[in-house]
Amino acid sequence: MSTASRCVRIGGASGFWGDSSVAAPQLVASGQVDYLAFDYLAELTMSILAAARMKKPELGYATDFVTVAMRSVLAEVAARGICVVSNAGGVNPEGCADALRALARDLGVEVRIATVTGDDVMPLIPELRSRQPPVTELQSGAPLPARVVTANAYLGALPIKAALDAGAQIVVTGRCVDSAVTLGILMHEFGWSPSDHDRLAGGSLAGHIIECGCQATGGLHTDWQDVPDWAHIGYPIVECEADGSFSVTKPAGSGGLIAPQCVAEQLLYEIHDPARYLLPDVVCDFTQVTITQAGPGRVRVQGARGLAPSDSYKVSATYLDGYKTSAQLTIVGFDAVAKAQRSGEAILERVGELLAQQGLPPLGATRVEVLGSETPYGPHAHPAAAQMREAVLRLGAHHREKAALELLAREVAPAGTSWAPGTTGAGGRASVSPLIRQYAFLLDKARVTSVVTLDGESVPLTLPPPPATSLSPAARQARAEPGPSPAASAGPAGSPAVSGPMVEVPLIRLAWARSGDKGDTSNIGVIARRPEWLPWLGEQLTEARVKDWLAHLVQGKVTRYEVSGIHAFNFVCEQALAGGGMASLRNDALGKGMAQILLAMPVRVPQTLELTP
Repeated sequence: MSTASRCVRIGGASGFWGDSSVAAPQLVASGQVDYLAFDYLAELTMSILAAARMKKPELGYATDFVTVAMRSVLAEVAARGICVVSNAGGVNPEGCADALRALARDLGVEVRIATVTGDDVMPLIPELRSRQPPVTELQSGAPLPARVVTANAYLGALPIKAALDAGAQIVVTGRCVDSAVTLGILMHEFGWSPSDHDRLAGGSLAGHIIECGCQATGGLHTDWQDVPDWAHIGYPIVECEADGSFSVTKPAGSGGLIAPQCVAEQLLYEIHDPARYLLPDVVCDFTQVTITQAGPGRVRVQGARGLAPSDSYKVSATYLDGYKTSAQLTIVGFDAVAKAQRSGEAILERVGELLAQQGLPPLGATRVEVLGSETPYGPHAHPAAAQMREAVLRLGAHHREKAALELLAREVAPAGTSWAPGTTGAGGRASVSPLIRQYAFLLDKARVTSVVTLDGESVPLTLPPPPATSLSPAARQARAEPGPSPAASAGPAGSPAVSGPMVEVPLIRLAWARSGDKGDTSNIGVIARRPEWLPWLGEQLTEARVKDWLAHLVQGKVTRYEVSGIHAFNFVCEQALAGGGMASLRNDALGKGMAQILLAMPVRVPQTLELTP
């Protein structure tokens, strides 16, 4: 079969470290995949793995990849000729590979295992501290922190391609961009070169769609009630072609939903400017991508465009910034919400006085949340929520000294006998953990050396020279046909002329939406349920109005981008997560509920418009 007519089938077997153990066996048993792609590394996972390796040098990788996923399928993977690519290597890809080799020996299986290293740039940190111009954080502009724990460059797909070209059946990488585990497979299979930018953009989009597991097959879908058989939801499969287009499907007979709106929600998940999605191998333009139903359980995705990448890698670093804790109590009965709020305030007041008596500084950031009272909705909370007869007090705090937070943790349980009637559910004493913050910066590609090893032997790797200059927005616009929408879109043409009365309905009646996080930034992708409704959204979902609706959560600016191919907008909200990740004291530290809050915003539409119930 010629390359042009061939289809490569890749199953997304993991969306994060902790994803379900059913994924890999389900995909392998389906007989519908040639490759398994595993994504394990969230931004803060690297620091967790680094701490594990400090305790035991042989660790530092996502152990579940070996002990759960591969143990369940390795023999069948080898027998069927399925290849595996995973970033489970974390901070110790070689240790992960050694554990896999031991597993293969135990199972009597012969496999060739390659590793990709070179992403660890911690050795460069001392030099970077004195660099001119100085290193600055991408969002805040802050200088390089003093107590850096990890620093890893997001590598691209070429080392993975080289490993597969050399005959590897399993490739284990450290930190790479999530979509690279898929793009490397496609570059190997189709012989794509680093200058095949449109194809690389299509392959990157395929990887982006499956990198979060079931989020492409109905997971987190706005219309969750339309998604059947959650217990047996199918993990995603992309069937990719040589031109960069692909279809999305799932194992036959599995649960879940393969529909354009599900894939569209995932397309916008955790990206910023859809016309300039920056990856190490390519700058992607997704604004003209189309997603269409191609049959039962199958959607077709095409239209991604690509441009030359920049001359830099993004580096994700983490650093220590004191300690944090969070504790919970349940309060039952009349006025449960008011009782919970008062209990939280009393605990903080008491602890503040005790710290002063002991000569310790006051608590840093603190947060009192009453779960069940619609705290994330702020001023938009339903009044009835304040009358709930069961509520959960969630109390969080930061401090530079561990002892101060241990004192706070001790003072939570006494509320069960001291104050509000109906106080229960304290459980064990809350733990105190290091507060680890993220710090992202750019590093010249020339400073990073990727290394590919196959069963102990070095694999030659040639990377293209970085471009002399980074791509400018003007160059991007000149390249695209038709031209992409402006970065901060003014929106589509005005709403159709109508006559008759207008009514107010929640946004969810007109749109689907999903939110995600990158550091302290949240993005909310909003997709019109019908293409003709996009003008209504464009007129009413302005940056100013979204900023105002989310003002109790978002401290920075809100930027709107148009994605006309899927009739959508992407809202990027800065300083939106109270520090984000482990640094945030919010219950929703990753902004997973942000889209739900926006979907409650009222919009005005003609009374005659046929809306989703």
